[in-house]
Amino acid sequence: MFGSPSQQRRTGQSRQSLGLLLVVLVCAGTMLARLVVLQIVQGAHYRTLADENRIRLMARNPMRGRLLDRNGQVLATNRLTYSLYVQPREVTAARWPVLRDRLSTLLAIPADQLERRRSEGANPEGFRILLAPGLKPEQVLRFREQADALPGAEVDSDVLRSYPHGSLGAHVLGYTSGITEQEYEDLKAKGYRIRDRVGRSGLEKVYESRLRGEWGGQQVEVNAAGQVQRILGDKPAKAGGDLRLTLDLQLQRAAEQALNGVRKGAIVAMDPQTGAIRAMASRPTFDPNLFSDGPTVRQWADLNRPDAPLLNRAFRGFPPASTFKIVTTIAALESGLYRPASKVLTTSSFCYAGLCYGDHGAHGMIGFPLALAVSSNTFYYRIGLRMGPDPLFRAARRLGYGSPTGIELAEEESDGLLGDPAWKKAVLGEPWTPVDSITSAIGQGALQVTPIQMARLYAAVANGGWLVTPHLVERPTQRQRIGLKAATLAVVRQGLRMVVTEGTARLLNDPQLPPVAGKTGTAEDPPRPDHAWFGGYAPADRPTLVIVAFGENSGGYGGTVAAPMVKALMTTWFRLNRPAG
Repeated sequence: MFGSPSQQRRTGQSRQSLGLLLVVLVCAGTMLARLVVLQIVQGAHYRTLADENRIRLMARNPMRGRLLDRNGQVLATNRLTYSLYVQPREVTAARWPVLRDRLSTLLAIPADQLERRRSEGANPEGFRILLAPGLKPEQVLRFREQADALPGAEVDSDVLRSYPHGSLGAHVLGYTSGITEQEYEDLKAKGYRIRDRVGRSGLEKVYESRLRGEWGGQQVEVNAAGQVQRILGDKPAKAGGDLRLTLDLQLQRAAEQALNGVRKGAIVAMDPQTGAIRAMASRPTFDPNLFSDGPTVRQWADLNRPDAPLLNRAFRGFPPASTFKIVTTIAALESGLYRPASKVLTTSSFCYAGLCYGDHGAHGMIGFPLALAVSSNTFYYRIGLRMGPDPLFRAARRLGYGSPTGIELAEEESDGLLGDPAWKKAVLGEPWTPVDSITSAIGQGALQVTPIQMARLYAAVANGGWLVTPHLVERPTQRQRIGLKAATLAVVRQGLRMVVTEGTARLLNDPQLPPVAGKTGTAEDPPRPDHAWFGGYAPADRPTLVIVAFGENSGGYGGTVAAPMVKALMTTWFRLNRPAG
C-alpha cells in the first residue's frame, strides 16, 4: 500500500530536490528582480550618485570689465586674491566639524566664522562654498603644505574689484559687493551665481549688465583622493566689456585736490558743446576698495556718519544764491519788459512793505552786465518785483532747473526745487507775495539747484543756447535748442566776462589762463555758515570747458572759496589742452 522502502526513499529525495529547486528559483528570481530594479528602474538615479562621487563642478567667475578714462587710463580693474573654499559634495555633515577645526587651527581663522560662511554659502547647484576670502601669503603656503590631509578643502585664486586710485572718482565709479540671498533668487535666471558681485552705486550699478560678463566652468573627474583625472567639459568664462568714460584722470585728480579746502562740497567740469563730464568730485568721499573685501564694522559706521561720505553732492540741491541772477537776467530780457540796454537803479538798501533789504554797494543807474559783475542785489530786487514770478520760473525751467539732467546716474540725481506760487500754495498753504518775488530774484527763495544742473545752465550760455545732456560714458551728443534771443545771450555773456575782469571773481583774471567768464554766489544757510558757489567757462569767446564749484557751509564768499577751486582746474586743463590761436 505504501510501497517498498526503496520507493519511499526515492520519493523523499525527489521532494527534497524539488524544494531545493524552489528555493534556488525564488532566490534567483529575487536577485533578478533586484537587478532589474537597480539597473533599469533606478539605474539613472544610481548613475547620478556615482557621477557625483567622482565628478567635480568647478565654476569660473567672469572678469569684470574695466572702467577707463577718456584717454584709456584705468580707473577700475580687478586684482588677484586667494580664497579658501570647501567642496560640499566631498564633505559630509559628519566630517565637516573635524575639517572646520583643522582649518581654523592651521590658518588662524575663527571656527565660528568658517561655520557661518559654510551655512550662508550653501547652494542647490553643489558649487564650492567660499569660507575665507583674501588669504595672506603665509596662510596659502601653510594650506599647500597640508592640502593632502584636508580633503574637500581647497585654496584657489579669485578676482576682486580694484580701484587703483583709491577714492578718486568714487561717487562716479561706484562700488560692488557680494550678492544677497534674495538678489540671487531674483537674478539666478539671468545667470547670476551665489558667489557673484553686483554694482551697488555709480556706473558700476548702471552698467552692471555690460561689465559683469558670463560665468564659465569645468566638469572634472577626480579619484578617491580628490585628484583631477580628466576634464569632462570646459566652458570658458566670458569677460565683461570695458567702459570708456568721458572723465579726464588728470582733471579729476585736480578736482579732488581742489576740494581739500572744504569739508563738504562738489565740483563738476563739463564740455559745454557735448555735455561730456570731464571731472566730477564730491567731498567727503570714500574708498570703494573697502567694499571689495567687505568693510569692517568700524569702517561701515564711518561711511554712515552724519556728513554722508557716500552721498554725491554734485546731484544734491542747494540754494543757488547770486548764481541765479543769470536766470533772472534771462527772464527779464526774454519777457520783453526790459531791453539789453535797460538800466535799473541800485542803492545801498531796498525797502518794501516795511522791510528793508541791504546791498553791498550802490552804483546808481546801471545795466545788466555791470549788475552781474558787481552782483547788485537791489538791481535784481527791483527786477523781480516788477517782473513777478511767472517769467522767472518759466525761464528757470527753460534752462533745465527743476528737472533731471538726463545723466546716466538718474537714480542718484535730485530734481532740485523751484518754489513757485503753485508749490507754495500746495506745500505751505500760503499765497505768493511780492516779497517772494524779491527774494527769489537773487536766488534766496525756496530754490534748490544741483551743481550738475548749474553746469548745464552755464553750458547753455557758453554754447549759444543749447541745453546739453550731461553724460559720463562716451556717446553721441544729445542737446536741444532753448531758443533764447541772440541779444539776451550777448548781454549775459558780457556780464559774466565782466565778473572776472572787474567784478567779484577777479582772481580768475589771470594772464596764465585764457579769458574766463562766470558768476560767484554766496548762499545764506542760518544758523550754519554760508554756502559758496562759482560757475563759469573758458575761453570766454570759444568755450571748451564749464566748471561749477560748490562749498557746502564752507563760510566765506564764492569769490574767495569757490573761485580758487575753479582756477586750479582751469590751470590743469589749459596746461594740457592749449586753446587754439
